Amino acid sequence: MISSKGKEFNVYKGLQRPLIFKSLKGKFIYWGMGCILLAFVGAILLATLIHVIAGAIGLIVIALAGMFFILSKQKKGLHSKTRSSGTYIITPQFRKKQSR
Repeated sequence: MISSKGKEFNVYKGLQRPLIFKSLKGKFIYWGMGCILLAFVGAILLATLIHVIAGAIGLIVIALAGMFFILSKQKKGLHSKTRSSGTYIITPQFRKKQSR
């Protein structure tokens, strides 16, 4: 609640969760839209250059491959992090000056 000159207003802070659409979360929604758009453009190019059937097959293949890639990337998390295992020993770079 925020008060201003005797009036109180509710503040919506959101759910602090990523947006979800058809099992795609956060930035992967945009990746999915780009994949579908790329599949349509590829299908149009294949249909005009080769044949309509090649365009339909290309649409299905590009869309399914892209969505499989996106869903596999999404399993790793919303943020690209390097997950390395092991123990790291960091040696000091500076030494203390001894006072005389």
